[in-house]
Amino acid sequence: MDREARHVGNAVDRTHTQAGAAGRVPAADRPDDIRNVVLVGHSGAGKTTLVEALALATGAVNRAGHVADGGTVSDHDEIEHRQQRSVQLSLVPVEWGGIKINLLDTPGYADFVGELRAGLRAADAALFVVSAADGVDGATRMVWDECAAVGMPRAMVVTHLESARADFEQMTAVCGQTLGGDSPESVLPLYLPLHGEQAPDGHAPVTGLIGLLSQRVYDYSSGQRVERDPGPEHLPLMEEARNRLIEGIIAESEDETLMERYLGGEELDLKTLVGDLERAVARGSFHPVLAAAPAADGCKQGIGTVELLELITGGFPTPTEREVPPVTTPQGKPRAPLACDPDGPLAAEVVKTASDPYVGRISLVRLFSGTLRPDETVHVSGHGLQDRGHEDHDVDERIGALSSPFGKQQRSVTRCIAGDLACVAKLGRAETGDTLSAKDDPLLMAPWVMPDPLLPVAIEAHSKADEDKMSQGLSRLVAEDPTMRLEQNPDTRQVVLWCLGEAHVDVALERLRSRYGVQVDAVPHKVSLRETFGERATARGRHVKQSGGHGQYAICEIEVEPLPVGSGIEFVDKVVGGSVPRQFIPSVEKGVRAQAARGVALGYQVVDIRVTLTDGKAHSVDSSDAAFQTAGALALREAAADARIHLLEPVAELGVLVSDEYVGSVMSDLSGRRGRVLGTEPAGPGRTLVRAEVPEIEIGRYAVDLRSLSHGTGRYSRLYARHEPMPAQLAVKLREQAAAQK
Repeated sequence: MDREARHVGNAVDRTHTQAGAAGRVPAADRPDDIRNVVLVGHSGAGKTTLVEALALATGAVNRAGHVADGGTVSDHDEIEHRQQRSVQLSLVPVEWGGIKINLLDTPGYADFVGELRAGLRAADAALFVVSAADGVDGATRMVWDECAAVGMPRAMVVTHLESARADFEQMTAVCGQTLGGDSPESVLPLYLPLHGEQAPDGHAPVTGLIGLLSQRVYDYSSGQRVERDPGPEHLPLMEEARNRLIEGIIAESEDETLMERYLGGEELDLKTLVGDLERAVARGSFHPVLAAAPAADGCKQGIGTVELLELITGGFPTPTEREVPPVTTPQGKPRAPLACDPDGPLAAEVVKTASDPYVGRISLVRLFSGTLRPDETVHVSGHGLQDRGHEDHDVDERIGALSSPFGKQQRSVTRCIAGDLACVAKLGRAETGDTLSAKDDPLLMAPWVMPDPLLPVAIEAHSKADEDKMSQGLSRLVAEDPTMRLEQNPDTRQVVLWCLGEAHVDVALERLRSRYGVQVDAVPHKVSLRETFGERATARGRHVKQSGGHGQYAICEIEVEPLPVGSGIEFVDKVVGGSVPRQFIPSVEKGVRAQAARGVALGYQVVDIRVTLTDGKAHSVDSSDAAFQTAGALALREAAADARIHLLEPVAELGVLVSDEYVGSVMSDLSGRRGRVLGTEPAGPGRTLVRAEVPEIEIGRYAVDLRSLSHGTGRYSRLYARHEPMPAQLAVKLREQAAAQK
């Protein structure tokens, strides 16, 4: 719909307070009546508190945190200011002025960036919540850059203005410098906080806002939102900020005459300015800054909530103004681009998967095209994350009820149209990232980028009863979280969960215990080492047993010599004279290779050797395939007992993406991990890619250490390069540890 036709010109400063009816499920009949907004910010910035304030202002709750018809806004493990850890994407739908607003509250912890990425996928605009006391951290800047890369509209809300260290003007300037990039004038405030009387500690509480465009004061000090003219003391403060704002709006305007008229002294029409502002916000080129503070005593609306709701409904884009992600057939054949049309082909995406002990699996989906109704059959197309334990899907499933989430409650809805979000029950096969489409017109949506889990934790069942349930519990766990990878390591025989950080690990193990009744113990993670011979050795394998009846008789003599790295295992037959019958030579090789797989020193696979069978003996009756397999294995063990055995460790190739100011610290840290820095290269403004080769045994906790070293701005990828000899002193230490455990 045309932006002017929606008559949003008064949205920024008007005093409209219409809200949805208390306890009613917000609904929309057209995509143009929907706004999908994701809240982004570091932990403790106040995202969840702001969501609750917006729900209170719209009438969705009747007092802070309580749904108008019972329940709470946020689940028990999602309330940051009560539990100090928000770990899941949560959806709170509210209604304002006939517009349904889907508020997507994301975790502020870096360990749960997968939930953040899901929120970004489901939203059409982002609201960055910045604490006036803490400022903008590196992780927030990275998310800002991600949004900028795809042109997502962004606005900022400064919270914690009640803090003694709060300075709204300074924080706005910081946001312009750190987030505005080359255009700091694109990050400007729409309102200024109005402060009350100064307290004994020197801090003055926020009692209202000053609208820069409307030149009106919105006073909350009486417990009601009262609009009045500014006093003489406000005019000097308003003038400079208002002029900067108008110039910033004009710079983004499509009307090239505005600047000339403004410089000529003409008073520009408010409706024209606000219309240009909203268009600039919707296309992602202008980023307004607003202020939010707790409500005054007896006031239903928190300071800044009304203004924020009006910006969301008026300035943020509708789903029809955002491009639908590309789609193909499940076989990869391109399809024509889709539009956000309720009458179009069905195309939805699962952005979150959760398990309910009574309902079962619940999928939160974003409808990009078409209309979804309860109890219909849909096609589920997979996402291609087999390497993380998520199998591809290409099946038809009958969905259950549709509902709109609100805290612990699920309110039934009759349909979900394009542009909206809803929860779908009984999708037994669908996982996060999967596409839902019509069964007679299956589609596959291009997936969003998921961070690679790089922190391993090895787990073991706590008891036999837990062991029986562990496999099913783990499969359900990884189905909910595509940022988690499950590995059954064949070399170390460990079950390994790969996560994003320590908090991610803690939450995963707690969910296994509380949701699926599986108690597991975290054990030291083993790196897949290799063994090889450091010198030539000879040995004799003798397997002779006679205990009445058919016996076992096999003798073989072998010679073992080391080969270059990467050669594997070679088996050579140099038997002459038939001392080992031809039919048993493959048996000797099979026994040697089986023993090499089990290891000869510390239980790691033996590689890079040549084993030559030189001689042996057989018995016409008692020799057998099994006997010569055993003799071959014994011979390799005997050879190892008289030779130097070297340990080989895996080496990974790392690509570390980090801010320029941390490059020196990162390179020094990599060198301390026995790494070899291969070089550096620019990776965008203010970013450098450091390439290095580092032994994997040294980077088990690198995901955590890099985050600390780079203040949350660093990321890295790893790729197996090769195995190479481990330093002698480390090999001796490992042997001593193994001996102590035995």
